[in-house]
Amino acid sequence: MNQAITNHDDSKVELDRLSALTEDVLKRCRARGASEVDVGIGVDVGLSVSVRLGEIESIEHNRDRGLSLTVYFGKRKGSASTADLNPDSIDKTIEHACAIARHTEEDPCNGLADKDLLAHDFADLDLWHPWDITTEEATELALRCEQAGRDFDPRVSNSEGATVQVGSSLAVGATSHGFFSRERDTRHMISVALLAEDEAGMQRDYWYESVRSAEDFPDVASIGQKAAERTVARLGARKLGTRQCPVLFAPSVARSLIGHFISAVSGGALYRKASFLVDHIGKPVFPEFLQIVERPRIRRGQASANFDAEGVATRDSDLVSDGHLARYVLGSYSARKLGLRSTGNAGGVHNLIVSTGEDDFAALLKRMGMGLVVTELMGQGVSLLTGDYSRGASGFWVENGEIAYPVEEITIASNLRDMFANIVAVGSDVDQRSHVLTGSILLDRLTVAGA
Repeated sequence: MNQAITNHDDSKVELDRLSALTEDVLKRCRARGASEVDVGIGVDVGLSVSVRLGEIESIEHNRDRGLSLTVYFGKRKGSASTADLNPDSIDKTIEHACAIARHTEEDPCNGLADKDLLAHDFADLDLWHPWDITTEEATELALRCEQAGRDFDPRVSNSEGATVQVGSSLAVGATSHGFFSRERDTRHMISVALLAEDEAGMQRDYWYESVRSAEDFPDVASIGQKAAERTVARLGARKLGTRQCPVLFAPSVARSLIGHFISAVSGGALYRKASFLVDHIGKPVFPEFLQIVERPRIRRGQASANFDAEGVATRDSDLVSDGHLARYVLGSYSARKLGLRSTGNAGGVHNLIVSTGEDDFAALLKRMGMGLVVTELMGQGVSLLTGDYSRGASGFWVENGEIAYPVEEITIASNLRDMFANIVAVGSDVDQRSHVLTGSILLDRLTVAGA
């Protein structure tokens, strides 16, 4: 099979077809009595090639289609969806959505996003970069990635495989308030997971890269070597006794701290009074040196978008200013529940940037002196209601500003309120693979215990 999976020459023709279908669904819903309508239709095309120990393990091609529909009859809401775009399936989807809306109770906060907030200008965010790669070429990349990892160190004894994923998406969205969008984007990934072994036992780790354009991938061998380096570094891991000490979250796990913060200031948790940050706008949450800004229109950004899931225009804005909470994270429904307006975050945040200092990872180790570096977190022991935090972890123990040895089977515990307030520094070693852009985060003190 020697066919590239993405024929980008027909993407605009396909968008024309989806646009016509979207407009037709809008009209048919209005004809059935819906006072407001929100329609989204998308097509995702992809290729995934996995290899293990030098052999092909799987080759998967996908072409997924879907229609999602929400209708309102006054303040009554009904939603339905289908993965089949044939006329009969669409008819049934419209019928189901309207039937649900007719039989649900009214909610005064229901309805489309406010008209004056909708996006009508769509900047080119440089998100469309189809990767014209054959299955043979993708297989060769995966094999090279895995082999580079296996060759890195003789202690790399096994592999869970390497995968090359290629994907493109076309989407059309429209509402009866006059919002209409045609979007296309791509996302590609290369990943590998390896196992290493010595007399003390076996360890596993991985690495991946995720990009909008394949030209932004580093050399594929470096991905395998990075995975191997991380895996070998974990050999000889020890346990720790209970103590309190500084903790440095590596960038890949530091963003989970910011994720907990986002959840705590998101509308659903707030109007349910299920967050420890209820009524905190304008109040200090982090140290004064810390800023968090949302930049939704970064070119080739991991979560760049001209509009949110409801069609509300995205815009640059501060989420945290000088350590103080500047606003909440709201869609239309949660905003109305709180007596506020949508912040353009229905469906989530878009490219959050955490302000960084000048210290890179090595400099932060020196600054910490003695303590724990966390590189992996396990478990879900976080309460947004109280802020209580307790999670399994592994990483490295640091002495005299340098990594001394790997550690595992430990638990770190504190309260998010204290953790946020006691951030000492944010490193310059920003992980670019996520929509939350942060470097390592150094915390003053957490409780560390053997798991």
